[in-house]
Amino acid sequence: MSAPQTTRLTVGTGSAARDIAIEQRKGTGPGLFWLGGFRSDMAGSKAMALDALGAERGLEVTRFDYSGHGVSGGDFDHGTISRWLEEAVAVYGTTNGPQIIVGSSMGGWIALLLARTLLKAGTPAHGLVLIAPAPDMTHELMMPEFTLEEHQAMQANGFVDQPSQYSDEPYRITKALIDDGEQHLLFGSVIETGCPVTILQGGQDPDVPQSHAIKLVTHLLHDPVTLTLIPDGDHRLSREADLARLRDAVLRQVEAQ
Repeated sequence: MSAPQTTRLTVGTGSAARDIAIEQRKGTGPGLFWLGGFRSDMAGSKAMALDALGAERGLEVTRFDYSGHGVSGGDFDHGTISRWLEEAVAVYGTTNGPQIIVGSSMGGWIALLLARTLLKAGTPAHGLVLIAPAPDMTHELMMPEFTLEEHQAMQANGFVDQPSQYSDEPYRITKALIDDGEQHLLFGSVIETGCPVTILQGGQDPDVPQSHAIKLVTHLLHDPVTLTLIPDGDHRLSREADLARLRDAVLRQVEAQ
């Protein structure tokens, strides 16, 4: 099987234009479409496990970096859910036929928004596989954890820098990200995807609690949903056993065609 093809795609115009890096493995369908998390990139262990599965089974696999992430252009501090969703829609347009959208953490939120967009267009996704999905994370997971001082800093400076266990550098959370997130909140009404949904959730996840995954399930009223709770699983779910679960979840949806 040949290596993935590396391409670049310009999304947006004028000062909003950004250069998006894409890795696409040619193959049959349904394809696998990867959406990474906040501050992650397309070369992580879960993304590469998908690529390996595509190589093994002859499936199309599409991975990309959001603007401000990985090897894509753009400034991370300009990133918003609207901006990253626009990029996901644009990259999805380079794929061939129905796709299984695999989203991790924030990528799970963007996957649900992308699925809704596709459903409205009459071209629903083949399926969704969500790993520690974080829909509405700006308002459900970020803001509730802000201290009074952080709320004040957000108003005064337009951002808050928070330490992260995943990086030596603090994660910057901007007011633009928080404000824009309000446009894309999903909880509070039925979430329509038009396809089967599989959720993999760690029971020891310090960033996205299992209650968040259960709350998501209660909003998916019209689509078949499978929730797998991994009692000792963390947020990343990148251990060999976790990657095997991801592979199995994806293959079940591939074979359901």
